[in-house]
Amino acid sequence: MRPGSRFLSVVRTLTILAPPKSKTFASYCDPNPPLGLAVYYKNERINELIKARRIHDAQNLFDQMSIRDSITYNLLFSGHGRYGSPKQALYLYKEMVSQGIKETGPTFSSVITVCGNEGFYTQGIQVHCRVISLGFGLNLFIGSSLVNLYLHMGLVDVAWKLFDQLPERNLAVWNLMLNGFLELGKLEELVSLHGQMKWEGVEPNGLSFCYLIRACCNGRFLDQGKQLHCHVIKVGWVESNDFVANALVDFYSACGNFIDARKAFLLIPVQDVISWNSIISVYAENDLLFDAIELFSRMHFWDKRPSIRSFLGLLGLSSRRGDILLGRQIHCYLTKVGFESGSVHIQSALIDMYGKCGDIESSLSVYGSASNRTLECCNSLITSLLHCGITDDVFEMFGLMVDEGIKIDEVTLSTTLKALSLSTWASLDSCRLLHCCAIKSGYESDVAVSCSLIDVYSRCGHFELSRRVFEILPSPNIFCFASIINGYARNGLGGESVRLLEAMIRKGLVPDKVTFLCVLNGCNHAGLVEEGKFVFNLMKSYDIFPERQHFSCMIDLLGRAGLMCEAEELLQQAPGGGDSVMWSSLLRSCRVHKNEIVGKRAAKVLMELGQEDFAIYLQVSNFYSEVGEFEASLQIRELAMARKLMREIGHSSVEVKTYC
Repeated sequence: MRPGSRFLSVVRTLTILAPPKSKTFASYCDPNPPLGLAVYYKNERINELIKARRIHDAQNLFDQMSIRDSITYNLLFSGHGRYGSPKQALYLYKEMVSQGIKETGPTFSSVITVCGNEGFYTQGIQVHCRVISLGFGLNLFIGSSLVNLYLHMGLVDVAWKLFDQLPERNLAVWNLMLNGFLELGKLEELVSLHGQMKWEGVEPNGLSFCYLIRACCNGRFLDQGKQLHCHVIKVGWVESNDFVANALVDFYSACGNFIDARKAFLLIPVQDVISWNSIISVYAENDLLFDAIELFSRMHFWDKRPSIRSFLGLLGLSSRRGDILLGRQIHCYLTKVGFESGSVHIQSALIDMYGKCGDIESSLSVYGSASNRTLECCNSLITSLLHCGITDDVFEMFGLMVDEGIKIDEVTLSTTLKALSLSTWASLDSCRLLHCCAIKSGYESDVAVSCSLIDVYSRCGHFELSRRVFEILPSPNIFCFASIINGYARNGLGGESVRLLEAMIRKGLVPDKVTFLCVLNGCNHAGLVEEGKFVFNLMKSYDIFPERQHFSCMIDLLGRAGLMCEAEELLQQAPGGGDSVMWSSLLRSCRVHKNEIVGKRAAKVLMELGQEDFAIYLQVSNFYSEVGEFEASLQIRELAMARKLMREIGHSSVEVKTYC
């Protein structure tokens, strides 16, 4: 036989036996293959079904298999985690362990990822124990999944310890840490990770820079953000990654630097839909109506389809401005492009917009047309009802949510409590009922809910309960202090209000203008003149210029104390020289303390300010009558009648309790 002839004969034989290209290799396989090959083929089929998102078909094929291996279970873990039932993934893991099939690295990675993403934290810790017992603790992929689990749990120290123990920290693990710190609000720590990444020689990618820029955006870290901007320009991510470029637009807008936000937008090489929507939402969120509308029109001209984010920004702008015409135009456009019924966020924003503009009928119409009444839509309707002063319907809406099994949150509770505090039939029982709902749902310590509870208890006259709610707060902020100070002031405890302000400052909290106003009201009700002067002057040390309400409160306090000259001098320092309410307060004090000189000056100014108000004419007329100038009093009354000023009929509501 010639050299190589044996080789050629083998090649011819293989060529003859080779299947045609039009057929698959599986069609020539043994219909009854060995058990190992049968499992392999079915695993391949399960993988194909999962990739096609046919998780139910994959599960049915899994159920028909008499023999399964670890790969079979791993495929189902991953499939249920992404497209199916996470609980089913945990059930399959339990079944796998009970059948004695040994876990592999992908097994633990998939199961721990499911536990972290779906909130099965107890099960995740149990799986972690099994990882350690089987010696998989140093596996990079398992370690990454464990870091993700503990970050979701908020246990940063544990996650950081596991991160340090990893044998290798690649870019994916660093991005996992960056995302976890961003979600937890650990912004300063996140920015410091950038330096540690560079020290270890790991170069961030576009996703890393998005996380870092977002941290600077949320924390308003302007200097660090500008440094990152320089870095991304240097490495070329601005030109090659639209997400990084748009993150820079959001960053500068969040820091109030609209000029640089505009420049960042214009420097994007190809201004896609994302960049257009980013800059439109930026202008809308900062109340720049004409700029937002101009960009929206240009976007429409260039056939760039607006996203939900742009519409939410424009609807929010309509809500803040009370511009119902703009809101209706946006609503019409939404209906035309089909966004109205397809997005819960849009429906919620429409309900809120109409409510803030006072058109509660349209809010109810949008809510009634919603295919799915979600928590977000219900909260928007409750807030709209409260804004329009329809408090009784707020309670009815709250009861409807409970009856239909819609889960309530802190917005629902705080809004309903606010409505209860403004209602005429608020009672201790109704307050306690909502308080129990807050405890049961786990929102008792929420700042907004706690402030609302403090307010509603104090308005009902149960101040001890308000103080008890405040005392159990772990770390009260300025809003909690303002609520309890207002409660003290409302119940005539002005001295306690001042002491609470001092305690607040000692804790390192900076009071705002609302807090100062609450304290001044407390001093006014209790007649604490010196304390009121001290608090009023203290505002300037915090760079807070007194507004109309602060001046009005101090003028009333000084007038009640008989210090007419001081009150008049302070009134002249008020913005615009004071309004009719302040001068009316001063004149009322002059009548009480028989100060004719200051009273005449106040009456003269009042006549100039309140030419269309009958109550002012009546007050001035009564003042002149009391000082003995009956002719002047009669002339003022005749002048009011000549102008045909009508006095509104007063009314009051009285709650009558009946006892059987």
